[in-house]
Amino acid sequence: MPEAVIVSALRTPVGTARKGTLRDTDAYTLADRIVRASADRLAELGVDPDRIDDVMLAEGLYGGGVIARHAALTAGLTTVPGLAHNRHCAASLAAVQSAAASIRAGMDEVVIAGGVNSASTSPRLSFGGEPWVPPTHPDRPDAPNLDMSITVGWNAAVAAGISRQDMDAWALRSHRNAIRAIDEGRFKDEIVPVETPHGLFDVDEHPRRDTSPEKLAGLKPLHPEIDGFSITAGNAAGGNDAAAALAVVSDRLGLPALATVRAWASVGVDPADTGLAPVQAIPKALARAGLSTGDVDLYEINEAFASMCVAVVRRLDLDPDTVNVNGSGCSLGHPVAATGGRMLVTLVHELRRRGGGTGVAAMCAGGGMGSAVVVEVGAES
Repeated sequence: MPEAVIVSALRTPVGTARKGTLRDTDAYTLADRIVRASADRLAELGVDPDRIDDVMLAEGLYGGGVIARHAALTAGLTTVPGLAHNRHCAASLAAVQSAAASIRAGMDEVVIAGGVNSASTSPRLSFGGEPWVPPTHPDRPDAPNLDMSITVGWNAAVAAGISRQDMDAWALRSHRNAIRAIDEGRFKDEIVPVETPHGLFDVDEHPRRDTSPEKLAGLKPLHPEIDGFSITAGNAAGGNDAAAALAVVSDRLGLPALATVRAWASVGVDPADTGLAPVQAIPKALARAGLSTGDVDLYEINEAFASMCVAVVRRLDLDPDTVNVNGSGCSLGHPVAATGGRMLVTLVHELRRRGGGTGVAAMCAGGGMGSAVVVEVGAES
């Protein structure tokens, strides 16, 4: 069967929801920008727009519709359909997985896949006149379906024995890694600037240069009424806006590849164990690629909460120095439907910067789900 290779990996900068530079830029505008940029990159590689088979975008919090089709039309890709994906936090990973599967099956040859999220402008839903958010799973006392600080963050901390000091130290590391990556220009090749009502936006704005152990330690727990609760705004991911897209094509087209999609896997766990889902998803995806954790050069594990990322690292006995080397959710932020795509984009570019290797992007997802994707960047690609 054909291999699915990534020939373009792009993202917008990540904005801070409701008060950042993208606060007045809606999801459609972000999607239009990233799909057009991806189509332009394909055109530079000699791929005619008519050769694009599909656009698959995650849009988990935007209330329905098919933003992918909207973006395709705006980019002038009239003959290209669109598909909306939703696997909550892992939705844009699912979009890339679907693209790779269709290409390996020989059904498609060129697909733009990723996700878009605008927490700043997402609709506010109501049901029976009351505010309503679509739940990820049936509500339970041990796994509230609308409070991931308990269901994901706190439950993972308790299950794995993660202390407040462990969480804050990981969050501080995340900010420092992200700031270093920005200052060293590591994101330059992956970011597509966005014109906004507040000026040109071209640098991730969520990482904090001024954070410190003292500032993190001084933040109040989100649930002080729960004995020992130690999840704070500082050791949790932020609310964010962004878009990301990867052009996934058949290797039979002979285009220069940035990376090859080797394998992927998704799992379900009890909703109370959502934060630990990557502990199952990562080995499952690696086994499908004929690999083990020791074969992996870099990991991107979304920091929905610092506690769950630390728990995954410990449960799988990973080298922390290979995990989130350019920051993650606690620093760069978590633009839900775009996060998986953002992780893959950053992972591919960082592996290329290092001369190649094998990488894994993994995350938990609301409702007791987890997902992972394995990519390989050749030494000469």
